[in-house]
Amino acid sequence: MRGYFGIGVERISKIMNIGSLFRSAHAFGASFIFTIGANYTFREGQKSDTSHALEHIPFYSFPDASSFSLPKGCNLVAVELLDGALDLPNFYHPQQAAYILGPERGQLSKELLDRCDYNIKIPTKFCINLGIAGSIVMYDRLQSHNKLARHQDRSLKKQGNTLLSKTKQGLPDNKDVLRNNPTID
Repeated sequence: MRGYFGIGVERISKIMNIGSLFRSAHAFGASFIFTIGANYTFREGQKSDTSHALEHIPFYSFPDASSFSLPKGCNLVAVELLDGALDLPNFYHPQQAAYILGPERGQLSKELLDRCDYNIKIPTKFCINLGIAGSIVMYDRLQSHNKLARHQDRSLKKQGNTLLSKTKQGLPDNKDVLRNNPTID
């Protein structure tokens, strides 16, 4: 995949949510992670960040929005339930992006929102957990930047798996396959 992305939070109070987000960021291949105005400590965060993301990904901690900075050419993308925000399924992710999520009980600061190049929202009826929201955005980015992979033939038959390629409603059609595989009921 071309480009890079980072993901972070502003003014978050629930350390477990940050740890969960950072673990997902590590799993999805984030280039960096960050906090703005959040008291995040490695010790508390690793309770939910079992991958120890801070040991593998650059981590930046900014005391406030005015001190926050990004690499040149990096687009700042707010992930927030705001009127006028673009629904995530309709969003084209920039090659260089930093996604920012707001606090659990509130929204991103006006100062930070004013700096954002894009405002996107996950089309849900109400707010969802911060770690889950961030994971959805990162997965969508991965999918949108790998559009060709989505259209590849992923059939198991082409991969040479005769057991699973001959399934119908989860069961093999070939009785010989059943006899030779006692683990299938």
